[in-house]
Amino acid sequence: MIEQSAFTVEPWCLRECNLQLDLLAQAESLFALSNGHIGWRGNLDEGEPHALPGSYLNGVYELRPLPYAEAGYGYPESGQTVINVTNGKLIRLLVDDEPFDPRYGQLRAHERELDFRTGLLLRKAEWVSPAGQAIRLTSTRLVSLSQRAVAAICYEVEAVDDPARIVVQSELVANEQLPDPNGDPRVAAALKDPLIPEAHGAYAATADLVHQTQRSGLRVAAAMDHTVEGPEGTRTTSESFPNLGRVTVTTVLHPGQRLRLIKFVAYGWSGERSLPALRDQVQAALTAANHTGWHGLCAEQRDYLSDFWSRADVEVDGDTKIQQAVRFSLFHVLQAGARAEQRAIPAKGLTGPGYDGHCFWDTETFVLPVLSYTVPSAAAHALRWRHSTMPKAAARARQLGLHGVAFPWRTIHGEECSSYWPAGTAAFHINADIADAVIRYVAATGDTDFEAGVGMELLVETARLWCSLGHHDAQGRFRIDGVTGPDEYSAVVDNNVYTNLMAQQNLDAAAALVEKHPDRARELGVNAEESARWRDAARAMTIPFDDLLGIHPQAEGFTRHQEWDFAATSPDQYPLLLHFPYFDLYRKQVVKQADLVLAMHLRGDAFTAAQKARNFAYYERLTVRDSSLSACTQAVVAAEVGHTELAYDYLTEAALMDLKDLENNTRDGLHIASLAGSWLALVAGLGGMRHYRGVLSFAPRLPAGLRKLSFSIYLQNQRLYVDIGQADARYTVSDSRPLRILHHGTPGVIFPHQPLVRPIPPPPHALTDPQQPIGREPLRRRRRRTQE
Repeated sequence: MIEQSAFTVEPWCLRECNLQLDLLAQAESLFALSNGHIGWRGNLDEGEPHALPGSYLNGVYELRPLPYAEAGYGYPESGQTVINVTNGKLIRLLVDDEPFDPRYGQLRAHERELDFRTGLLLRKAEWVSPAGQAIRLTSTRLVSLSQRAVAAICYEVEAVDDPARIVVQSELVANEQLPDPNGDPRVAAALKDPLIPEAHGAYAATADLVHQTQRSGLRVAAAMDHTVEGPEGTRTTSESFPNLGRVTVTTVLHPGQRLRLIKFVAYGWSGERSLPALRDQVQAALTAANHTGWHGLCAEQRDYLSDFWSRADVEVDGDTKIQQAVRFSLFHVLQAGARAEQRAIPAKGLTGPGYDGHCFWDTETFVLPVLSYTVPSAAAHALRWRHSTMPKAAARARQLGLHGVAFPWRTIHGEECSSYWPAGTAAFHINADIADAVIRYVAATGDTDFEAGVGMELLVETARLWCSLGHHDAQGRFRIDGVTGPDEYSAVVDNNVYTNLMAQQNLDAAAALVEKHPDRARELGVNAEESARWRDAARAMTIPFDDLLGIHPQAEGFTRHQEWDFAATSPDQYPLLLHFPYFDLYRKQVVKQADLVLAMHLRGDAFTAAQKARNFAYYERLTVRDSSLSACTQAVVAAEVGHTELAYDYLTEAALMDLKDLENNTRDGLHIASLAGSWLALVAGLGGMRHYRGVLSFAPRLPAGLRKLSFSIYLQNQRLYVDIGQADARYTVSDSRPLRILHHGTPGVIFPHQPLVRPIPPPPHALTDPQQPIGREPLRRRRRRTQE
């Protein structure tokens, strides 16, 4: 785990005050810059030392084989893996012929700062070479949020005590040597040198490279240009090779003199465009960046983020760590989706190669709720990407003998890439998760064009899947058997409550849209009989309930299973999937991540308050949180049922997942869904925000440690500001229209220039503190009990 001393706690930045080589991999993820199209890991400019070099373009992948011990019908034949594209970050520095490398000589000072308001990664260093030559270095890096294809670096070197001969080599490098992914030699062989050179060139201070992937056939172009400011006699040359473009700057600096290099980099890729067209595209982007200039790009970045924070900022008074963490989280969630523009939002964003760069249900269920209320255009683009993959999802449904579409469990391009079908193909709930994201986006924005177009087609085709996947039994109940819900420790179950409730919502929403847009329904081939079947299935949906225990079983028969022996499970045996066979997990009561509890968040309208309290207590003692997706959901529902201190504990875990490296895999990239979950834990958890069937409601209540929580949401083109204290909540709108809400179940109207202030009632009754599995309490609570 990363100790707090590694980074300072500041409200608007992440600062590393000295270079810690043992944390290099984690820092490369934490300091990653992205705009949803380009991703640059936070590697040192000079390239070495490094843990995991990373330059990514959203949607660029390579195919690799998926070997099976035993073949089976419908198994995916190949996987897709994100690849390291041309590295444009590299700026090598030589001081009197010695390369700048902090492992040699004396590193007097080294600081990095990621500023959430400017979007800039600033680095300062002072180094003395082994020969005794001292220099100061300042580097500022950005990946532009305003100019999608562009990234840039301002690199400055200053001589300190004596004249120094300085050589700076700014490079584009393709097919870098990387660590073997996952330690699997088969995967490493498939991904070794994935880029085939097609063209290269250099002129004056520019260079460009064009490559094509070996198997997926994607063409990638990268180009760089520079402006150089240095003392008289500074010389610039350029050269290019199939996998290398280099611009070299040579000068002699006297004490106090500086060499300033501004590097502009442009990227583009396509599966269809010709080499000349793609090369021209990146050159045009480079020209535009040059025209804007370094200061112009920085100004555009600040303006973009200023607008974002005016809509999305969350203020937490009383916990400086959470305040920093939630802004860090929102910044990276924005980076993951801001300019993805009809591309996927991967589980790791573009911060690392974890999960092979795949997109999962994480996007729709955890990330898009944040974007829908803060950057709705980014949420729309993510859903349009799903829509663009519908032909592949329809083909997959036909292969499985189903109607409609079967969206993939994990993918980059739209095809199913999961080679383990019980946790992949059987997890059909992803269809309903996408439908839920459509419903939420339309409710948040009122985007009727999207609703009648992309949204309606997604809802109709996902509804068709449920009617072919489920069936009516002899008692007339609609059953969905043999599926896997969010909890991957229970696979191929009958009537998973989460799946059934989300499918029910999907079916009802599709039927309602068909009635609302009859002409569009006819275009999609929907008639009255089909929509009636959807409503019948929704009304008759089986929702299991255990009358003896007074709770909802996660799936039919779940509460009859033997409970996992938590007392006999040692701390080093988590996550369980790495130490126990799946067949044993599948037949026991043990929960990897919130499943029934997630249903109570997203379909809270389907449960009574008493049911929520009993369900939460029951599943709390079975949930081991072997997934980063769980803590935020447990925070949301803990707050709703009155356990505000426990909600605070889970909020802390979700928010610090990567800043503390709680799952020991931040090196592979950030957990974008958990970062989004920190917003959910605050806004939907402590703020109690729900948006069911067009009704916006809040039930805020703060734990003792927080004095105030403030946030805003962007709702149908107006901003709603919510200020929550210990005693009351204040609601304010920015528009001229009044807004109706519920506050702890009581209706209220917020008028312009007239805030609505309501008292916060105490918890309904004293609640017994629920217990977690032995040793699996949230970290904050575990430490507190240890101290006691």
